[in-house]
Amino acid sequence: MSNLGSLDRIVRLIIGALLVIAPFVVAAPAWNNPVAFGASIVAGIVLLATSAISFCPIYAALGLSSKRKRPA
Repeated sequence: MSNLGSLDRIVRLIIGALLVIAPFVVAAPAWNNPVAFGASIVAGIVLLATSAISFCPIYAALGLSSKRKRPA
């Protein structure tokens, strides 16, 4: 069962892609730290995965949904 709406999926896709690509493209001192480098990539992959499958386990655990409810 999906619990992510279209806007939520698009935002997760964009932010996830940026977090995965940024450490390789941006020459900021923050990316010299291996923990920040790895954390950015892991967080980006998680956001991309939740966007792709349209399901967020944290939303499910909290009983939340950003998906519109269709009128009956």
